Amino acid sequence: MAAAMVSSAGGLLAMLNEPQASLKHHALSHLNNLVDRFWPEISTSVPIIESLYEDEEFDLHQRQLAALLVSKVFYYLGELNDSLSYALGAGPSFDVSEDTDYVHTLLAKAIDEYASLRTKTFESNEMVDIDARLEAIVERMLEKCITDGKYQQAMGIAIECRRLDKLEEAITKSDNVEGTLSYCINVSHSFVNRREYRHEVLTLLVKVYQKLPSPDYLSICQCLMFLDEPQGVATILEKLIRSESKDDALLALQIAFDLVENEHQAFLLSVRDRLPAPKTRAVEVAQAEEATTAPIENPSGDVQMADGAPAPAPTIVHETDPVDATYAERLTKIKGILSGETSIQLTLQFLYSHNKSDLLILKTIKQSVEMRNSVCHSATIYANAIMHAGTTVDTFLRENLDWLSRATNWAKFSATAGLGVIHRGHLQQGRSLMAPYLPQGGAGGGGSPYSEGGALYALGLIHANHGEGIKEFLRDSLRSTNVEVIQHGACLGLGLSAIGTADEEIYDDVKSVLYTDSAVAGEAAGISMGLLLVGTATEKASEMLAYAHETQHEKIIRGLALGIALTVYGREEGADTLIEQMTRDQDPIIRYGGMYALALAYSGTANNKAIRQLLHFAVSDVSDDVRRTAVLALGFVLYSDPEQTPRIVSLLSESYNPHVRYGAALAVGISCAGTGLSEAISLLEPLTSDVVDFVRQGALIAMAMVMVQISEASDSRVGKFRRQLEKIILDKHEDTMSKMGAILASGILDAGGRNVTIRLLSKTKHDKVTAVIGLAVFSQFWYWYPLIYFISLAFSPTAFIGLNYDLKVPKFEFMSHAKPSLFEYPKPTTVATANTAAKLPTAVLSTSVKAKARAKKEAEQKANAEKTSGAEKSVNESGSGKEKGSSEKEGDAMQVDGTATVEKKAAEPEPAHEILVNPARVVPAQEKYIKLLEDSRYVPVKLAPSGFVLLKDLREDEPEVLSLTDAPTSTASPATGAAAATQGTTASAMAVDDEPQPPQAFEYAS
Repeated sequence: MAAAMVSSAGGLLAMLNEPQASLKHHALSHLNNLVDRFWPEISTSVPIIESLYEDEEFDLHQRQLAALLVSKVFYYLGELNDSLSYALGAGPSFDVSEDTDYVHTLLAKAIDEYASLRTKTFESNEMVDIDARLEAIVERMLEKCITDGKYQQAMGIAIECRRLDKLEEAITKSDNVEGTLSYCINVSHSFVNRREYRHEVLTLLVKVYQKLPSPDYLSICQCLMFLDEPQGVATILEKLIRSESKDDALLALQIAFDLVENEHQAFLLSVRDRLPAPKTRAVEVAQAEEATTAPIENPSGDVQMADGAPAPAPTIVHETDPVDATYAERLTKIKGILSGETSIQLTLQFLYSHNKSDLLILKTIKQSVEMRNSVCHSATIYANAIMHAGTTVDTFLRENLDWLSRATNWAKFSATAGLGVIHRGHLQQGRSLMAPYLPQGGAGGGGSPYSEGGALYALGLIHANHGEGIKEFLRDSLRSTNVEVIQHGACLGLGLSAIGTADEEIYDDVKSVLYTDSAVAGEAAGISMGLLLVGTATEKASEMLAYAHETQHEKIIRGLALGIALTVYGREEGADTLIEQMTRDQDPIIRYGGMYALALAYSGTANNKAIRQLLHFAVSDVSDDVRRTAVLALGFVLYSDPEQTPRIVSLLSESYNPHVRYGAALAVGISCAGTGLSEAISLLEPLTSDVVDFVRQGALIAMAMVMVQISEASDSRVGKFRRQLEKIILDKHEDTMSKMGAILASGILDAGGRNVTIRLLSKTKHDKVTAVIGLAVFSQFWYWYPLIYFISLAFSPTAFIGLNYDLKVPKFEFMSHAKPSLFEYPKPTTVATANTAAKLPTAVLSTSVKAKARAKKEAEQKANAEKTSGAEKSVNESGSGKEKGSSEKEGDAMQVDGTATVEKKAAEPEPAHEILVNPARVVPAQEKYIKLLEDSRYVPVKLAPSGFVLLKDLREDEPEVLSLTDAPTSTASPATGAAAATQGTTASAMAVDDEPQPPQAFEYAS
């Protein structure tokens, strides 16, 4: 009670000057309780209290009390460094469990101080003295977190302070080790900035995982992939597929699919090559008895057919050893998945069977583009390719061959290459599809070099990241020609098909093209070398840089600058010296490459240092190109945290410099691609009506990237944007640049038959290497339009594809717990949209007449009701692009009828969920609503709302019903030279949703 009455600390402070120790002790303990009220008064006596702390004759406990008091006074004075040093002197008197602002602030300060000292020790490799008392406080804090069960806090502190011993302790003592480990993996990807330290953390996590009684092999393999340890993954896969249990085999297949999703070709191939073949003793027996075993070999023929590797497997017969027979069969499946063939084949079938692209949009674009305008003509071809990416549907091209043939020179190159995007992943027939355009034997092909070069580029796009079957052909084509256009196509094709493989022979072939010093071929060679060496951070980058300084051709310097940037992909601080060298160069084109190097080295890390550097160049460089690229590069650094980008570039998007505004638009487009983020759309909207044409172009393309797979029901601005695009395309006075942007944006909005999105992160939060590189090269279209096709590398199907043990797609139902309209396909456009605005008022007038004349209205309503059933069908057909011949009058009526049906439907309440059937379109925003049905026959091996998911069959004895059985046969069967022709006919048949039945048989009488 007495303490509450104290109005001044003067009396207690006077006691500090007394000679008796007990009085001093009494004063110190009371002052400690009063310091939060009387610290201004006590602060005048700080020297006296400090001298008590330093007086060695004084009792230790009393000295610690003095230190604690001084620490508190300094805390209130805002001197946190001094406060912390005295708190350390207070020893146990400084109670870490005390729940006061003072303790919380000083603990945070102590942890920060300790973490920065530990980091300094590791990064500079020098011994930095760390105060033992500071270490003791941090350790006390960690112990407290672990004993209180706050494991996530303990792990955060341990990771930040680089105390891996404490991290391991926190994980192993936690009550849910699996959950804690997955949290830890997320933290290491999101918050650990240095690559080498992240490797240490992940190595520790793998060690902890493997000690568990039932390890989570899915997560272990993801960690091992990041650590680039193919042997570890191969060992786990072998263990699982050798297991007796079918569940283990399913898990192995799931792991393989998850690894493939990260698109790291070189890693996957080395895992595949490290998987041991079935017992080798059997090979000799099989070869010796080849003549006698011929009849026995037939039963295993189907297994051999499935194995794409040209191994000596066909001669192996495992009749005697059933264990190895199942291993051989499972190994074949795993190898098929790791080579990428299985997933590509399934994706192709999905995109083909679910294709919902709207040919009428393309028809509208084609009709509104002037023939003389070659830029818009080419843009329409690009839009068609992007719109049908991976669907194999080339109906639009076949129906407009005359129009297409007007493309000349490089436009012809692009038109031919577009087939590669449309048939992307069509590995079996890639060569035969492109056969009519490819160089015909020897150097002199006879055809146009532009279409031959385009065809080689197309082959690269078809086999992008899976080029084992095509690399040799492309190398031969490159060697056997001196025509720079064909060399250009072959270099791009080779780079695409061998991404990241660092193949020495291909590198030498491409390098010899570079040294011919031809501007056209040299640019492609520079990019191709970069694609080959993606992420290898090889010494070859320095010789590329040296040649960039020697050559006089801007195109070659630019190709090499981008190529060098690609080599340091994902290397983070390992690339700093090269980045420093490039960003300080006098040549603006090499500085421009330096921006890409920064972007790709730190891609998806949201690293503060990289962001700071890019922002510095964005506002200070003398070259507009470098400034534009520096802002654009922010999109790559930040795509793992898309919400940040609009905030960071919002001021830059209002810059006076149009190049910086363009960069800001594309940065938002790249990092927020496919998210439909509201802030991103708000930032881009004003830029779509900017005063400068190329800024409008960039903003339209970026907006389409953000809105891809977002429906009008979930954001009304999507519909508004579609109408804006149509208006720009139809406007005769709109300038070419923004018209081109609008045409490309139309393609990107409906990319891949409206079944793909742009995704730069896989579901396990790893970067999708191919996708990031695809967008990096795509952003070069500013200089070279054919590079637009690289955007197709960033497309990933929005699909849930469930697979059984035989890798077939069974019919299996699951639920989307949201209104169907939120995620449905956009409504097909009707013929009437192509009409002139003058037609519209007729419909308005008719409604006003109806309102005046009641009786007439009733009569018409009856007539309308009879029509609706027919109209609904006609709306569907027209959406698929088959009502092109109908007259404008019919089109007008159809639009009115269509609205009538919509009004009628609106009366019925919309269901709150829908049942989807495997394989189904599941867009990213829909993933959180996906639920499994309780009494389902199939259970997924891992809970995943989209992607390739292996299903465990709970009722194996019942016959299975398979999906995706009919469509693929027409895509994959024809192996003849006329494959391209058959392809077109089947595809155009598929393009229609509900083809009307043929008429009944009748006799014709004249």
